[in-house]
Amino acid sequence: MTTTATGGRRSWLLPTLAGYQRSWLGRDILAGVSAGAVVIPQAMAYATIANLPVQAGLYTCVVPMLVYALLGGSRAMSVSTTSTIATLTATTLVSVGVVASSNDIPSDLITLTLLVGAILLLARLLRLGSLVEIINRPTLIGIQVGVGTTVAIGQLPKLLGETDNPTGSGFIRSLVAVIQAVPSANLPTVILSVCSVLALFLFKRFLPRVPGPLIVVGVGIVLVAVGVFTGSGVQLIAPVEQAFPIPVLPSFDNVPGLLPGAFAIAVMAFLESAAVARGIREPGERAIDSNQELLATAAANVVGGFYQTLPAAGGFSQSAVNKGAGARSQVAGLVTVALALVAGLFLGPVLSLLPQATLASLVFVAVFGLIDVRAIAQLWRISKRDFWVAVVTSVIGLTAGLLVAVGAGVVLTLILVLSALNKPRVGVSDPVDGVLTVSLLGPLYTANVLSTEQAILAYADSVEGLRVLVLDMSVIQETSVTVLDTLADLDRELAGLGVEFRLTRLPAGALRVAEKTEWFRGLDAAGRVS
Repeated sequence: MTTTATGGRRSWLLPTLAGYQRSWLGRDILAGVSAGAVVIPQAMAYATIANLPVQAGLYTCVVPMLVYALLGGSRAMSVSTTSTIATLTATTLVSVGVVASSNDIPSDLITLTLLVGAILLLARLLRLGSLVEIINRPTLIGIQVGVGTTVAIGQLPKLLGETDNPTGSGFIRSLVAVIQAVPSANLPTVILSVCSVLALFLFKRFLPRVPGPLIVVGVGIVLVAVGVFTGSGVQLIAPVEQAFPIPVLPSFDNVPGLLPGAFAIAVMAFLESAAVARGIREPGERAIDSNQELLATAAANVVGGFYQTLPAAGGFSQSAVNKGAGARSQVAGLVTVALALVAGLFLGPVLSLLPQATLASLVFVAVFGLIDVRAIAQLWRISKRDFWVAVVTSVIGLTAGLLVAVGAGVVLTLILVLSALNKPRVGVSDPVDGVLTVSLLGPLYTANVLSTEQAILAYADSVEGLRVLVLDMSVIQETSVTVLDTLADLDRELAGLGVEFRLTRLPAGALRVAEKTEWFRGLDAAGRVS
């Protein structure tokens, strides 16, 4: 149990069922079916980004979604995998030389998903939920543009009739594969691809509540079943056997090589999940707890890993459908889980009739939305610095690789945070009878204490006839040796200017630490602390 900001008690188990009303059940069932119509074909398609069998996508609609339903705090979030996570999975597997195939799920996928879960669990134990979320919006936009462009280009060979999937090898390799695929393009496949992509865009634009992915998949299967594409060269997905998730042990052969990718995936999984959870939260619902979301996402990956799932995160499109259909709790998620199980157990022969180009069309349209031109244009209008952060991150993703882009994004964010912390935040009143009061407007850290000292000295030097400088410390709830040493240095510098230094309104927590230093005790004994 944990206490919420409103003072209530929140259970860590089935938190979205607190106060559940029987009248919500019908809406939850409808929402679960509606979300399933989107997430099941979409997850199958995302599995193909990593050149994995569609069963891996089906498993990801079952185990992680079930675990999140038990532990997650968002009422309407639907958890499976996302295009970003699937792309990073593909890149990570390729980076360690794992050749995935559409027939078998490699044991390294199990290891990767477990590592993602373990990293998220460690972050939860260290209560790093809020820290992870400092990664800023421009960085995320840049990463998503890199992912969207790489995956969209990587799907073009399949849309042209080729079987190769170069996405995991990066943007440049994908671009080369497209150029090589053009001369041998299969006309019936191209027609099917164009119609599928166009239909998906039209559904998304004009009929957003209609499950476009399910309809396009259904039409593709029907066209194959009635023989429209017989002898035309249209490729089908690998045969889908009965798909029921069973536990499998991981391989430990490539753990060191998988760790960088697991870290990148863990960061993006939590960021995407937290963003979706907050984005679909209704006013009046309980606030999203970052650390609870870390626990739920970690558990979804740890448990899901043993059942051969892709790394899992909250997906925006299916969550939006879930919410739009009226989901009131994670009962809707349980309904989607049941649908995925039915599809895996009984619809394998039907799913095996699915054209490969149809799944590639689903992926293409889904990732095209990641190339958010409006968001980039808005960054240009509001902040040129944020615009260039997004551009640099996306260029790194397209040239050096998506894993490098995530790492660069994290480092870049930390640099920007430290740069912001380094700025002194002080308020200065007008001097009265040679006394100047300076108020700290924010906490003092190692990163900003030196610049704050320099700013205060500059103010002191600019006031003629200054006798006393009083520093208002009321915002300092805690302090450190570095901060106290710098304040002692400020005292010496002011004394050199003939100005007496005084402290006032020091809170109890910081006072207890300060009293342990000889400098502060001397200041207090001289009556310069109030």
